[in-house]
Amino acid sequence: MANKKFFVTTPIYYVNDRPHLGHAYTTIAADVAARYHRFLGEKVFFLTGTDEHGAKIEKAAQKSGKAPKEFADENSEKFRQSWKKLNISYDGFIRTTDPKHKKAAQKALEVLYKNGFIKKGVYQGLYCFGCEQYKTKNDLIAGKCPDHKIAPELIEEESYIFKLSKFQDVLRKKIVKDELYIQPKERKNEVLAFLGQELRDISISRQKVKWGIPLPFDRRFTVYVWIEALFNYLTGIGWEGNPKELPDFWPPELQLMGKDILRVHATIWPALILALKIPLPKNFFVHGYFTTNGQKMSKSLGNIIWPEEIIEKFGVDAARYLLLSVLHFGQDGDISWQKLKEEYNADLAAGLGNLVSRVINMAVKVRIENKESKIENNEVKKNIKEAEKKWKEGLSQFKFSEALASIWDLIRFCDQYIEKESPWKESKNQISVINDLLIALASIAQFISPFLPETSRKIFNQLGLASLEKEIVFKIKKSEPLFPKVIS
Repeated sequence: MANKKFFVTTPIYYVNDRPHLGHAYTTIAADVAARYHRFLGEKVFFLTGTDEHGAKIEKAAQKSGKAPKEFADENSEKFRQSWKKLNISYDGFIRTTDPKHKKAAQKALEVLYKNGFIKKGVYQGLYCFGCEQYKTKNDLIAGKCPDHKIAPELIEEESYIFKLSKFQDVLRKKIVKDELYIQPKERKNEVLAFLGQELRDISISRQKVKWGIPLPFDRRFTVYVWIEALFNYLTGIGWEGNPKELPDFWPPELQLMGKDILRVHATIWPALILALKIPLPKNFFVHGYFTTNGQKMSKSLGNIIWPEEIIEKFGVDAARYLLLSVLHFGQDGDISWQKLKEEYNADLAAGLGNLVSRVINMAVKVRIENKESKIENNEVKKNIKEAEKKWKEGLSQFKFSEALASIWDLIRFCDQYIEKESPWKESKNQISVINDLLIALASIAQFISPFLPETSRKIFNQLGLASLEKEIVFKIKKSEPLFPKVIS
């Protein structure tokens, strides 16, 4: 197990604005997966970063009165700071302005050009500057991009074109066979439906966009931002652009993304990999969108909830929990301050926090100390084992909400066990009941560790343990409440 590798990626995020809720959601999910696989003893690499080239960044920089690189530096740092606040344990942070990334992307494009996958021509299409993507008429609603509510511009220009159409059949077959496994199933079906239409070749260069990586075989052009950005998944783990010399961690076990960028990731990205004769990623997991009170979040509506606001109100671990528990991973879901408060008070303050406080207080009163502890009640043992089984199944399949549900089922069982056995009263089995509850707490602390790492540490500290070990000797320490109730 120690030699097994796990490589997980988030998309790299545009630096045209500060991190929003969708960015935080994807990155927390990746962090949970990385922490779980480290717990299993695997060699893990967790990659995230920022996407810093293209017309959209160039325009945003001009609007702010800054040079593109200065603008990118400032906003990339905002992502680093946000991930620090959210206790994100990434191993690599890639920036597309990194010289090593630029050099490797250019080298890969040279290989594709020499091998005949890139040709020179004239490209015409409907281009959405918000998405920085060409659109088909079928993509539009009332003639407009559904995401940016603007009509794309018809562009025709001299260009270098990647022969994407050559890979239509092979991509479809690999996705059907789950050789490229796309979850949830409806997203897989969406990609297959798209691949059922004619797949067009794509322009991989821009003549008028100056803020980008120069095309190595014709420096009058810059590389289309999506093309060079996708190579980050390789350059971020040290790839230098040679398809015959791959980094140790390749291929990714898990690539997380929002549904808005699935099509590019499920067509252009694997086609580039196949053209370079590199093994495909194993899993794409696609999550949905947040809405608030039934409406899409937007600056114009003034209804955006920012990650740092949730941290400020509820704390870091609570923010991590709330963002992952409020949605069934892979689906859209609605979020509001009222819902967040209700979930926090029910699950964290009155749920996990209250259980820890009750059990620790009872253990202090009866002075359970330095006792080699084993579970005596079969029902407690059964519920812990069942929770562990579902927890592992959920995390191994990247079903985060199901893994969390298994933990909270165990918390509810412990509450019921307390009410049934009344261990605050003196009785012949009082010590054994409290002891069983302490072992259950240690198990809960282990299960929540990928999701709520600081809370896990605090619970183990109150138990006088470093981790859940085979031979448990408790040294109970009373502490402040983990999750004080939020009133307003």
